[in-house]
Amino acid sequence: MESTESSYLSSPEAARKRSPPPPKSPTSENAEKPTYIRFLVSNTAAGSVIGKGGSTITEFQSKSGARIQLSRNHEFFPGTLDRIIMVSGTIDDVIKAMELILAKLLNELNIEDNDDVEPRTKVRLIVPNSSCGSIIGKGGATIKSFIEGSQAGIKISPQDNNFYGLNDRLVTLTGTLDEQMRAIDLILSKLCEDPHYSQVMHAPFSYGATYNSVSYAATGDGGNFQNNKEDHGNSLTIGVSDEHIGLVLGRGGRNIMEISQASGARIKVSDRGDFVSGTTDRKVTITGSQRAISQAESLIMQKVAYATEKVMD
Repeated sequence: MESTESSYLSSPEAARKRSPPPPKSPTSENAEKPTYIRFLVSNTAAGSVIGKGGSTITEFQSKSGARIQLSRNHEFFPGTLDRIIMVSGTIDDVIKAMELILAKLLNELNIEDNDDVEPRTKVRLIVPNSSCGSIIGKGGATIKSFIEGSQAGIKISPQDNNFYGLNDRLVTLTGTLDEQMRAIDLILSKLCEDPHYSQVMHAPFSYGATYNSVSYAATGDGGNFQNNKEDHGNSLTIGVSDEHIGLVLGRGGRNIMEISQASGARIKVSDRGDFVSGTTDRKVTITGSQRAISQAESLIMQKVAYATEKVMD
């Protein structure tokens, strides 16, 4: 989904060196109203937030006063292999919890210390499509003011029509931890003014019907998919370099099973030494409906690009 994001201008490099003013505090009326924020994390990052025996998430809830919930192990946001975290409480409690979580995840990256450059990372918020207008503002005025006020890069993805019933969009914040937190504060304060925003709080992970439009019964091969309305006779073979095939397979085949479950496609990887003609790329054959194949291909490429993306970021 992120590849199709429409970008609202990130702040210029020179502006990042300035110390922006702190965001406005929410009105007293909104300050005590229950609110929430949802964002995406990888399965690994989710484990870091939970901690051994739930110790970390319990500590963060105690320190912040907010409630922190995670989608189940294989409940992903449509079109990704990322789980969902929802933080709920008063706006101050939510902000405290977000800072604890993002600081923890930043620490897990083991980024080398550099006195001159703070690490700039990405966090993807989930925002209902109906509430995105209030963040964008007339002619993009609101989002531009948020970029200037926080110094973070802010991108809002377009509505994704590939998943029936998906009414959320991703808001990607790029910056240092401080810049991200200022952006989150500004965005959440604005969302608190939207009466429709709070309605989603009661069904934060309701994507079961939108993962794919096929019903499936998982097997050891990744899935036996049946749906009379879909044509499952389609097949696509793509090449993945031998050095990257391990990222697609995952330990014990875990990654490829997750991709199969999330997309609704059946995926087969060629044996070692069985390459696409004239290359050293392994054959990855994807079978299923056109939609399932397209999503599986996207998720596979996302896995392959992940290592490169981390270096580029």
